[in-house]
Amino acid sequence: MPAASFFLRHPDPLTREVARAYAGGAFLMDNGDGLQFYTVPERALVPLTEAEGLHVPRRLRRDLKHFELRLNTAFPEVLAGCRGELPGSPPRDGQWISDELAAIYLQLRETGLAHSFEAWRGPELAGGVLGLALGGVFFAESKFHRVTNGSKAALIGLAEHLHARGFALLDAQIQNPHLATLGVQEVTGPVYRAQLKAALALNVGLEG
Repeated sequence: MPAASFFLRHPDPLTREVARAYAGGAFLMDNGDGLQFYTVPERALVPLTEAEGLHVPRRLRRDLKHFELRLNTAFPEVLAGCRGELPGSPPRDGQWISDELAAIYLQLRETGLAHSFEAWRGPELAGGVLGLALGGVFFAESKFHRVTNGSKAALIGLAEHLHARGFALLDAQIQNPHLATLGVQEVTGPVYRAQLKAALALNVGLEG
C-alpha cells in the first residue's frame, strides 16, 4: 500500500481532502446536519495485541476459530451492513452513513484509501469493519454483524492483522460499551495527536 504521502498529495481532490483531514485528527460523519468533519476531545484506540490490552475472553477466542477473515473481498456488502441495509444485519440506531457519505466511501475504495475487513462463516458474510488506512493507522469507521460475534471477530482479526503488518494504531474514534469490553481505551487529544503523527510516518501496507 502506498505511503501516507501518496494519499496526502493524491490527484483525486476528494481523496486528498479526506486524507489530510484524517491526518489532522478529524473524521467524517453525518449526524443529520449534513456531512461534516468532526473531532472529539478523547479518542478510542483498540490495542493491537492482548499484551497491549486487547481483551479476548476464552469463550470468544474459541468462537473466533469458526470465522474466516478476508480483506477487501466484499466492500459494498460491508458498507451496506454498516448502514443496516444488508439482509440479516440489525437495523442501525440512526443513519450517520448517509447516501452522500456512502458514495464517498465507494470512491475512496476505488482510490485505495478505504478498506473492508471481513469475517466469513462458510459462504456467509458474518460481519465486518469498514475503515481507512493511512500510513500506519487504520481508522475504523463502522462495523456490523449478521452472526453472533461477527463484528468482534472482524475487529479482533483486524487488530491482529495490523500488528502483523507493522501498523501502530487502530483508531475506533469514539468509545462505546461494546468496544470497552474488548479493552478499548480512550486517550487524550495531545496523546492521540502524538501517536497519530508517529504512525502516519510508517510505510506499511495491509496486503502481502
